[in-house]
Amino acid sequence: MAAAFSWIRPEPWGLHVVPADFWIDPARPVDSALVTHGHADHARGGHGLTIATPETLAIMGVRYGVAEGAQAALYGERVPLGNGVHATFVSAGHVLGSAQILLEHAGERIVVTGDYKRAADPTCMPFAVTPCDLFVTEATFGLPVFKHPPIEQEIARLLEARRANPDRAILVGAYALGKAQRLIAELRRAGHNEPIYLHGAMERMCRLYEELGVPLGDLQLVAGMPKGALAGQIVVCPPSALNDRWSRRLPEPINAMASGWMQVRQRARQKNVELPLVISDHADWQALTDTIAEVNPAETWITHGREEALLRWCQLGQRRARALALVGYEDEDD
Repeated sequence: MAAAFSWIRPEPWGLHVVPADFWIDPARPVDSALVTHGHADHARGGHGLTIATPETLAIMGVRYGVAEGAQAALYGERVPLGNGVHATFVSAGHVLGSAQILLEHAGERIVVTGDYKRAADPTCMPFAVTPCDLFVTEATFGLPVFKHPPIEQEIARLLEARRANPDRAILVGAYALGKAQRLIAELRRAGHNEPIYLHGAMERMCRLYEELGVPLGDLQLVAGMPKGALAGQIVVCPPSALNDRWSRRLPEPINAMASGWMQVRQRARQKNVELPLVISDHADWQALTDTIAEVNPAETWITHGREEALLRWCQLGQRRARALALVGYEDEDD
């Protein structure tokens, strides 16, 4: 009798779906790839065939020039991969277009999550709990210390800093794909309908989100604005620009950063962040353990982060689990 899950193989460069010869989020070009979402540690150009959601393919087109060999898969659409393997893309709640990939073969169901979060996000579809036999989960924040506060709390802190400092710009570092758009959408939801200013590197992805049906309100570029006009304004930039010469064009900026890592004070100090905002697009410890319990798989594979603690949690709960070591996974400035 064949070993359970023998048809999917963790290799250094990604997960290999052996019977169909597809790879999931491979870190190097392959003939056939399934891509969970558009972040650079999961997506890249150069594949012969790329299957992903329409939104992820649009993002990959902008970021990596992916056009040839792109095949769109809608959420819930069952896609035949060959040799009896089928893939279904299921929403992951991470960023726009992000998906878990449900694989079915030989009577077994495997879910590869990519990255995911359980918190509500106005810019993307929510995570969908999908029963399976093998659950492959990320563990970016896979330590009990990580508990992400409600985003409403962090947005309120940002708006209060703005009210308290009418002569200073609030410069928020946020990852260009997903985090920046979620931050803007949450500011709008909190009633901030004034212009939000963008570093030039943020514009294309924000406009793409709008083209894909995510309204972000009045967005304006910092370029060409008089310095004094930006006093009391919220400016969104890449994290790398927080301490760059570019920021000198702003009036006494208050450096803020939206990241799950801002819970770690040392990281905030290292990045010279005055206003750390704990806003993450990943599941925290409670969400990771709750999700495994809800999915209730026969086995869990853990990757992309703090694997050891989550592995130990599974073992203490009498859950079969193993840690993977895949190449190419990064923090993506969450």
